[in-house]
Amino acid sequence: MAHLHAFATDDVRLQGVAAKVLAGERLNAADALLLYGTADVLALGWLANHVREHMHGDRTYFNVNRHINPTNVCVAACRLCAFGRKKDAPGAYTMALEEAFSTAASGHNEAVTEFHIVGGLHPDLPFQYFLDLCLGLKQRFPHVHLKAFTMVEIAYLAKRAKLSIRETLVQLKAAGIDSLPGGGAEIFADRVRHIICDHKIDGDQWLDTARTAHQLGLKSNATMLYGHVENNEDRVDHLLRLRALQDETGGFQTFIPLAFHPDNTPLQHLPKTTGILDIKQIAISRLVLDNFPHIKAYWQMLTPKIAQISLRFGADDIDGTVIEEKIYHDAGATTPQGMRRQELIRLIREAGREPVERDTLYRPVIRNETSVTVAV
Repeated sequence: MAHLHAFATDDVRLQGVAAKVLAGERLNAADALLLYGTADVLALGWLANHVREHMHGDRTYFNVNRHINPTNVCVAACRLCAFGRKKDAPGAYTMALEEAFSTAASGHNEAVTEFHIVGGLHPDLPFQYFLDLCLGLKQRFPHVHLKAFTMVEIAYLAKRAKLSIRETLVQLKAAGIDSLPGGGAEIFADRVRHIICDHKIDGDQWLDTARTAHQLGLKSNATMLYGHVENNEDRVDHLLRLRALQDETGGFQTFIPLAFHPDNTPLQHLPKTTGILDIKQIAISRLVLDNFPHIKAYWQMLTPKIAQISLRFGADDIDGTVIEEKIYHDAGATTPQGMRRQELIRLIREAGREPVERDTLYRPVIRNETSVTVAV
């Protein structure tokens, strides 16, 4: 265990926070704000890395997954989004079920352990489409974990089907959903939501939907979109509200900070996030979210280079091989759409970390030439 004398900083204000971190004490809102305010990113990284290694040692997780975006038709017109289209707009698409099944089966020769399914809020697709999508995927790929539909999509499907959130989740779980992704959280503060995603459920509704999912035994992830019109107070509020719900349910597996990509959105006048902010956000997430098992550096948005550096700044997960990812690429992401398993392993090893291929529930995956087994 490191001691305070091993900690060095140019920012004397960090000493108090460092003492808390090294004693395993929880940080409060004032501590978190101080971390956002410091310029000593190396000291911040040292503390986050201390916590990360205490929790995970050198282990760094990745998975072999495939994204399926069944439709980009969306009734919301979020100013943060370059993916959604009105249904008669150029580029709008909705997959027939067979098309979704063939997308799931195509484009890879590596045994996928997860389908990550998110899409737009379609005004006409019935709830049955989504149940049939899950049932059909489970039938065809019984061993693949379905991580499907954000809290925003769940709340929208419930409203359209005139069901409670609980009943909607019960039916989706029966159709084969295994866990939920973390998208749509954006920033919980109302002031910010009104500017960037006015048509979405509010922060409390997002948290309530996650709470219900967790009560039904479904794990989920959580996200925060940063680098647009929010301020440090909004970011701290977001992290603390997630931490409070995790205290209550224990249902979150992974927190994923998402850097805002302004290109091709109505907010494209905003500057992109800097590398320093990206790395700081990873580190602060690890330090504040003491009850979240995992912090993910999502290479698709951060770039593989920043994601790799993040493995020394608090992140213990680098996401998956992905194959095809539309949402951030529509927003101008220039990262490759998919990364081979071997490339991910190289990034992790070069950071001095030990790659661990996982399934969605963080169980190690043992792979040989012909099969994949999950170590239980």
